[in-house]
Amino acid sequence: MHPISFETPKVTRRSLLKSAGAAAAMQLSGGFVRAQSKSSDATEARWQETWNAALTVLAGNVRSVPRYDRPVLFEGAVYPGIWQECGPQEGLVYGTLAKYVSETDPARAPLAVAKNNHMAFFALQREDGQLPASIKMTEAGYGQIQMVVPIAATAWELSQLTSDDELLVAAYKACSRWDAWLRRYRNTRGTGLVEGFCTYDTGHDNSPRWKGVPNRCPDADAKKFPSGVGVPRLCPDLSATVYGGRVALAAMAKALGKPNEASRWESEAEDLRHLILSKLYDEKDAAFYDLDTENKFVRVRSDVISRVLGEHVLKMSEARDHAIFEAVWTRQIHNPKAFWAPYPLTSVAMDDPTFVRPIPRNSWGGATQALTALRAPRWMEHYGKGAELKQMMGKWCEAIMRNIEFRQQMDPWTGDFTQKDPSGYSPAALVFLDYARRLGHAPKK
Repeated sequence: MHPISFETPKVTRRSLLKSAGAAAAMQLSGGFVRAQSKSSDATEARWQETWNAALTVLAGNVRSVPRYDRPVLFEGAVYPGIWQECGPQEGLVYGTLAKYVSETDPARAPLAVAKNNHMAFFALQREDGQLPASIKMTEAGYGQIQMVVPIAATAWELSQLTSDDELLVAAYKACSRWDAWLRRYRNTRGTGLVEGFCTYDTGHDNSPRWKGVPNRCPDADAKKFPSGVGVPRLCPDLSATVYGGRVALAAMAKALGKPNEASRWESEAEDLRHLILSKLYDEKDAAFYDLDTENKFVRVRSDVISRVLGEHVLKMSEARDHAIFEAVWTRQIHNPKAFWAPYPLTSVAMDDPTFVRPIPRNSWGGATQALTALRAPRWMEHYGKGAELKQMMGKWCEAIMRNIEFRQQMDPWTGDFTQKDPSGYSPAALVFLDYARRLGHAPKK
């Protein structure tokens, strides 16, 4: 063994300075940690404040319409009612937030409201199978078809979430009849694709896509189309909506013990999918376009592209579909010169010559829309773009928290929301809540 020696360290001016420096560094570090903690607390408080404000908006938008006797979730702001293009999906998303909502009235509970946002359309279905495009305080509208996210798909998802057989049976019957109506009245050219007659058919208000085409169908009758304006058009997004509806109808048929009907729906869905890809995709531009009455593409690069992706029309297991997706994603959706703005996703590509500047209110001519953001999780994760979705969600939440307002659309470069209309827009409130939950900022339950 070696002897153990104990030496007293020599104290020098250098060692004293070093010790003092270390102590000062510790004090500074502690101050930085405290400041960082305060900043973190303030940020989290902002998330909570915005979360509560969004829930308040939605609670205020749960209202009744004259033609249906149960509460529904209104679009809000300047839109007093529900629209088929978005109301059912908004109801579904609200339903998924049920555990965060304190509601003493069972009729106004999120899952009940989610069901009503579907059943109202089924209740007002006409004898010929037409579903209303909208159910407002003033009227139920049948002057256009106005569909985007398939009501069959959201009804199927909600019935699975709630194990609601009543909804499942009602949805299968109503959506089957709606599909038959669309085949009869929106296939006048005999192609098998779904036709657009007017601007409101796709909910693309003030979009250059529909320049020169009336907003509504003639005589407020969705079976009629105006002459001399290039319609009926073959529309990729409307066709994708029907494709997604048929996929959902096949799943419903299986759940209802109807295997033969399920097989028919699957086959018809696949036929439509192939038609979309063979007729309405332009490889040169890596974009989906309408085909007008002269069989020419309407070359406006719009959110039609993401709507097609929304229904998973492209199957990544197939080589050609995979190649189409990569081209569309790289050249369009994720292109910072096209749709991937600082605050994505734009409604028309920024480098498209038809992009509308300056941005007016209620414009699908370029503005970044809350409805597009609400639909994004339906497809981005499916196609393996979770990291990009997270980036998009962060930008949307940042923009909303800036002033804690819930508005329809924003400037894609600045994230400033269009101020013309009042706050209180349900889709924006739902975007924040859904995104905040996905980002880990929901209150602990």
